[in-house]
Amino acid sequence: MARINLLPWREAERSRRQREFIIATSVAVGLVLLVGIGVRFQIQALIDAQNARNALLDREIAAFNVRIRQIEKLEKTKSDLLARMHVIQQLQESRPEIVHLFDELVTSVPEGVFVTQITQNGSRVVVEGRAQSNARVSAFMRNVNASRWIGNSQLLVIENKDQTGTGLSHFRLSFKQQRISDDEQSMEL
Repeated sequence: MARINLLPWREAERSRRQREFIIATSVAVGLVLLVGIGVRFQIQALIDAQNARNALLDREIAAFNVRIRQIEKLEKTKSDLLARMHVIQQLQESRPEIVHLFDELVTSVPEGVFVTQITQNGSRVVVEGRAQSNARVSAFMRNVNASRWIGNSQLLVIENKDQTGTGLSHFRLSFKQQRISDDEQSMEL
């Protein structure tokens, strides 16, 4: 029998398979690297897009914060103006009250009572004066309590005419200025 040496053929086949394996491995490694690079670029593109959206949101938030500050300033200005309008409205409403106060005061002061000082704090009025007798101060208080525009009189101080040396009693009286509704005022006219 003839002896055929198959070693070189096997060796050639083995080296061909080894080359193919190296080539296949290289191609696989190359593909994996390409896919990895592609994935990395894709992820980087997503990160860049998200950063751009975040920057846009930051700019919009800053713009809204400026608008919010402007709105807060406008709200403060509005509340200041409303407070001023309220004060002006109260002054407008109370304008005829001082006329009524003096009118009622003139009609309430009896003969023999002399008013020297009037002070008002809100709706509270304090009257200081001199009277010929304590009975005249009492009449003054009754007249104040009977009035529609003033009432709740309280005698704060009275000094007897013997102590003053003037022959007149010194007194201090407080009362409250009352508000009458518009309906009651129109019925009065």
